[in-house]
Amino acid sequence: MITIDINCDLGEGFGLYKMGQDDELLSFISSANIACGFHAGDPMIMNATIKKAKKKRVKIGAHPGFDDLHGFGRREMKVDIDEVKSLMFYQLGAIKAFCDYHQVPLNHMKPHGALYNMAATDPSIARAIVEATKSFHSSLIIYGLANSELIQACIDLNMPYAIEAFVDRTYQEDGTLTPRSLPFATIHSIEESVNQALSIIIHKKVKTASGKMIPLEADTFCIHGDHENSVELASALRKTLIDHDIIIRGLGEQS
Repeated sequence: MITIDINCDLGEGFGLYKMGQDDELLSFISSANIACGFHAGDPMIMNATIKKAKKKRVKIGAHPGFDDLHGFGRREMKVDIDEVKSLMFYQLGAIKAFCDYHQVPLNHMKPHGALYNMAATDPSIARAIVEATKSFHSSLIIYGLANSELIQACIDLNMPYAIEAFVDRTYQEDGTLTPRSLPFATIHSIEESVNQALSIIIHKKVKTASGKMIPLEADTFCIHGDHENSVELASALRKTLIDHDIIIRGLGEQS
Protein backbone atom coordinates (compact mmCIF):
# COMPACT_ATOMS: atom_id res chain seq x y z
CA MET A 1 0.00 0.00 0.00
CA ILE A 2 1.41 3.37 -1.05
CA THR A 3 0.34 6.49 0.82
CA ILE A 4 1.21 10.13 0.24
CA ASP A 5 0.33 13.46 1.79
CA ILE A 6 -0.61 16.44 -0.39
CA ASN A 7 0.17 19.77 1.21
CA CYS A 8 -0.50 23.32 0.10
CA ASP A 9 0.47 26.77 1.39
CA LEU A 10 -2.72 28.58 2.38
CA GLY A 11 -3.86 31.72 4.16
CA GLU A 12 -1.40 33.84 2.20
CA GLY A 13 -3.57 36.87 1.65
CA PHE A 14 -3.35 40.04 3.72
CA GLY A 15 -6.16 42.37 4.75
CA LEU A 16 -8.31 42.99 1.68
CA TYR A 17 -5.77 41.31 -0.62
CA LYS A 18 -6.59 37.73 -1.54
CA MET A 19 -3.96 35.20 -2.58
CA GLY A 20 -4.73 31.79 -4.02
CA GLN A 21 -7.94 29.75 -4.09
CA ASP A 22 -7.94 28.34 -0.58
CA ASP A 23 -11.58 27.29 -0.39
CA GLU A 24 -11.34 25.17 -3.53
CA LEU A 25 -7.91 23.70 -2.71
CA LEU A 26 -9.04 22.43 0.69
CA SER A 27 -11.22 19.86 -1.09
CA PHE A 28 -8.20 18.16 -2.69
CA ILE A 29 -5.34 18.32 -0.16
CA SER A 30 -4.65 16.51 3.09
CA SER A 31 -2.42 19.09 4.83
CA ALA A 32 -2.44 22.90 4.93
CA ASN A 33 0.58 25.06 5.73
CA ILE A 34 -0.93 28.30 7.03
CA ALA A 35 0.91 31.62 6.87
CA CYS A 36 1.60 33.01 10.34
CA GLY A 37 1.46 36.74 9.68
CA PHE A 38 5.02 37.64 8.66
CA HIS A 39 5.40 36.90 4.94
CA ALA A 40 1.61 36.86 4.55
CA GLY A 41 -1.56 36.31 6.51
CA ASP A 42 -3.13 38.23 9.37
CA PRO A 43 -5.24 37.34 12.42
CA MET A 44 -8.53 37.30 10.50
CA ILE A 45 -7.15 35.18 7.67
CA MET A 46 -5.39 32.75 10.03
CA ASN A 47 -8.56 32.29 12.04
CA ALA A 48 -10.76 31.74 8.97
CA THR A 49 -8.32 29.37 7.27
CA ILE A 50 -7.95 27.14 10.34
CA LYS A 51 -11.72 27.03 10.72
CA LYS A 52 -12.14 25.92 7.10
CA ALA A 53 -9.32 23.37 7.31
CA LYS A 54 -10.86 21.82 10.40
CA LYS A 55 -14.22 21.50 8.63
CA LYS A 56 -12.54 19.70 5.72
CA ARG A 57 -10.52 17.49 8.12
CA VAL A 58 -7.28 18.77 6.65
CA LYS A 59 -4.16 18.64 8.83
CA ILE A 60 -3.03 22.05 10.02
CA GLY A 61 0.59 23.19 9.92
CA ALA A 62 2.50 26.38 10.61
CA HIS A 63 4.16 28.14 7.68
CA PRO A 64 6.58 30.62 9.27
CA GLY A 65 8.78 32.87 7.17
CA PHE A 66 10.85 36.03 7.29
CA ASP A 67 9.21 39.28 8.37
CA ASP A 68 9.11 40.48 4.77
CA LEU A 69 5.59 41.25 3.67
CA HIS A 70 6.68 43.29 0.62
CA GLY A 71 8.91 40.48 -0.64
CA PHE A 72 6.43 37.73 0.28
CA GLY A 73 9.19 36.10 2.35
CA ARG A 74 11.10 35.09 -0.76
CA ARG A 75 14.11 37.38 -0.24
CA GLU A 76 17.08 36.11 1.74
CA MET A 77 17.82 38.02 4.92
CA LYS A 78 20.93 38.11 7.10
CA VAL A 79 19.84 36.83 10.50
CA ASP A 80 21.63 35.35 13.48
CA ILE A 81 20.60 32.20 15.30
CA ASP A 82 18.70 33.99 18.05
CA GLU A 83 16.71 35.91 15.46
CA VAL A 84 15.76 32.71 13.67
CA LYS A 85 14.57 31.15 16.91
CA SER A 86 12.59 34.25 17.86
CA LEU A 87 10.94 34.33 14.43
CA MET A 88 9.94 30.71 14.92
CA PHE A 89 8.57 31.11 18.46
CA TYR A 90 6.57 34.20 17.55
CA GLN A 91 4.85 32.61 14.56
CA LEU A 92 4.36 29.17 16.07
CA GLY A 93 2.76 30.78 19.09
CA ALA A 94 0.39 32.81 16.95
CA ILE A 95 -0.96 29.89 14.96
CA LYS A 96 -1.10 27.59 18.00
CA ALA A 97 -3.38 30.10 19.72
CA PHE A 98 -5.88 29.85 16.86
CA CYS A 99 -5.59 26.05 16.81
CA ASP A 100 -6.36 25.94 20.53
CA TYR A 101 -9.35 28.23 20.01
CA HIS A 102 -10.75 25.90 17.35
CA GLN A 103 -9.78 22.80 19.36
CA VAL A 104 -7.70 21.32 16.57
CA PRO A 105 -4.08 20.10 16.86
CA LEU A 106 -1.14 21.84 15.24
CA ASN A 107 0.29 18.95 13.24
CA HIS A 108 3.41 20.15 11.44
CA MET A 109 5.71 23.01 10.55
CA LYS A 110 7.08 23.97 7.15
CA PRO A 111 9.33 27.02 6.72
CA HIS A 112 8.35 29.40 3.94
CA GLY A 113 10.22 30.78 0.96
CA ALA A 114 13.73 32.07 1.59
CA LEU A 115 13.77 30.62 5.11
CA TYR A 116 12.99 27.18 3.66
CA ASN A 117 15.69 27.51 1.01
CA MET A 118 18.30 28.75 3.47
CA ALA A 119 17.50 25.91 5.87
CA ALA A 120 18.08 23.46 3.03
CA THR A 121 21.74 24.45 2.65
CA ASP A 122 22.80 26.26 5.85
CA PRO A 123 23.29 23.84 8.78
CA SER A 124 23.21 26.60 11.41
CA ILE A 125 19.89 27.99 10.15
CA ALA A 126 18.48 24.48 9.88
CA ARG A 127 19.51 23.56 13.41
CA ALA A 128 18.09 26.79 14.83
CA ILE A 129 14.73 26.09 13.19
CA VAL A 130 14.63 22.53 14.49
CA GLU A 131 15.76 23.51 18.00
CA ALA A 132 13.08 26.18 18.22
CA THR A 133 10.40 23.84 16.91
CA LYS A 134 11.43 21.09 19.31
CA SER A 135 11.37 23.50 22.26
CA PHE A 136 7.93 24.67 21.23
CA HIS A 137 6.42 21.22 20.65
CA SER A 138 8.57 18.12 20.19
CA SER A 139 5.91 16.18 18.25
CA LEU A 140 5.50 18.66 15.38
CA ILE A 141 6.46 17.10 12.05
CA ILE A 142 8.97 19.24 10.17
CA TYR A 143 8.59 19.37 6.39
CA GLY A 144 11.83 19.74 4.46
CA LEU A 145 13.52 19.21 1.11
CA ALA A 146 15.05 15.77 0.47
CA ASN A 147 18.75 15.49 1.41
CA SER A 148 18.63 18.98 2.95
CA GLU A 149 20.36 20.32 6.04
CA LEU A 150 16.90 20.75 7.57
CA ILE A 151 16.19 17.03 7.34
CA GLN A 152 19.66 16.25 8.67
CA ALA A 153 19.06 18.54 11.65
CA CYS A 154 15.79 16.69 12.35
CA ILE A 155 17.70 13.40 12.34
CA ASP A 156 20.42 14.78 14.61
CA LEU A 157 17.93 16.24 17.09
CA ASN A 158 15.47 13.34 16.95
CA MET A 159 12.56 15.31 15.54
CA PRO A 160 9.84 13.83 13.32
CA TYR A 161 10.16 14.93 9.72
CA ALA A 162 8.59 14.53 6.31
CA ILE A 163 10.53 14.65 3.05
CA GLU A 164 8.81 17.02 0.68
CA ALA A 165 8.78 16.96 -3.10
CA PHE A 166 7.35 19.56 -5.46
CA VAL A 167 5.11 18.68 -8.38
CA ASP A 168 5.00 22.21 -9.85
CA ARG A 169 8.69 23.11 -9.60
CA THR A 170 11.73 21.87 -11.53
CA TYR A 171 14.82 20.36 -9.94
CA GLN A 172 18.55 20.84 -10.39
CA GLU A 173 20.95 17.91 -10.63
CA ASP A 174 22.03 18.37 -7.00
CA GLY A 175 18.44 17.86 -5.87
CA THR A 176 17.72 21.52 -5.11
CA LEU A 177 14.85 23.45 -6.62
CA THR A 178 15.54 25.60 -9.65
CA PRO A 179 15.75 29.25 -8.48
CA ARG A 180 12.59 31.21 -9.17
CA SER A 181 14.71 33.80 -10.98
CA LEU A 182 15.04 31.37 -13.89
CA PRO A 183 12.22 31.13 -16.45
CA PHE A 184 11.91 27.34 -16.21
CA ALA A 185 11.65 27.16 -12.40
CA THR A 186 7.92 26.49 -12.48
CA ILE A 187 6.12 23.69 -14.32
CA HIS A 188 3.02 25.20 -15.93
CA SER A 189 1.65 22.04 -17.55
CA ILE A 190 -0.74 20.04 -15.37
CA GLU A 191 0.13 16.87 -17.26
CA GLU A 192 3.86 17.38 -16.67
CA SER A 193 3.30 18.10 -12.99
CA VAL A 194 1.20 14.97 -12.48
CA ASN A 195 3.73 12.84 -14.38
CA GLN A 196 6.50 14.23 -12.17
CA ALA A 197 4.53 13.22 -9.09
CA LEU A 198 3.99 9.69 -10.42
CA SER A 199 7.69 9.35 -11.24
CA ILE A 200 8.63 10.36 -7.71
CA ILE A 201 6.16 8.15 -5.88
CA ILE A 202 6.32 5.07 -8.14
CA HIS A 203 9.89 5.10 -9.49
CA LYS A 204 11.49 7.25 -6.76
CA LYS A 205 13.13 9.39 -9.42
CA VAL A 206 12.66 12.86 -10.87
CA LYS A 207 13.79 14.38 -14.16
CA THR A 208 15.88 17.51 -13.64
CA ALA A 209 15.66 20.71 -15.68
CA SER A 210 18.66 19.43 -17.67
CA GLY A 211 16.91 16.13 -18.46
CA LYS A 212 18.88 13.91 -16.08
CA MET A 213 17.06 11.45 -13.81
CA ILE A 214 18.07 11.64 -10.15
CA PRO A 215 16.81 9.64 -7.14
CA LEU A 216 14.09 11.28 -5.04
CA GLU A 217 11.72 9.88 -2.43
CA ALA A 218 8.92 11.79 -0.74
CA ASP A 219 6.43 11.60 2.12
CA THR A 220 4.48 14.62 0.95
CA PHE A 221 3.83 16.53 -2.27
CA CYS A 222 3.54 20.31 -2.30
CA ILE A 223 1.25 22.33 -4.53
CA HIS A 224 1.72 26.10 -4.45
CA GLY A 225 -1.61 27.78 -3.88
CA ASP A 226 -0.43 31.02 -5.51
CA HIS A 227 0.41 29.34 -8.83
CA GLU A 228 -1.84 29.49 -11.85
CA ASN A 229 -4.21 26.54 -12.28
CA SER A 230 -3.44 25.32 -8.74
CA VAL A 231 -6.98 24.03 -8.23
CA GLU A 232 -6.99 22.19 -11.54
CA LEU A 233 -3.59 20.70 -10.68
CA ALA A 234 -4.71 19.60 -7.22
CA SER A 235 -7.83 18.00 -8.67
CA ALA A 236 -5.91 16.19 -11.43
CA LEU A 237 -3.21 15.03 -9.03
CA ARG A 238 -5.70 13.64 -6.55
CA LYS A 239 -7.66 11.80 -9.25
CA THR A 240 -4.51 10.34 -10.83
CA LEU A 241 -3.13 9.12 -7.52
CA ILE A 242 -6.44 7.48 -6.60
CA ASP A 243 -6.60 5.86 -10.06
CA HIS A 244 -3.17 4.33 -9.30
CA ASP A 245 -4.44 2.98 -5.94
CA ILE A 246 -2.31 5.46 -4.01
CA ILE A 247 -3.86 6.56 -0.72
CA ILE A 248 -3.86 10.29 0.05
CA ARG A 249 -3.53 10.84 3.77
CA GLY A 250 -2.19 13.48 6.11
CA LEU A 251 0.82 12.69 8.24
CA GLY A 252 0.81 12.21 11.99
CA GLU A 253 -0.50 9.83 14.63
CA GLN A 254 -4.14 10.66 13.95
CA SER A 255 -3.90 10.13 10.18
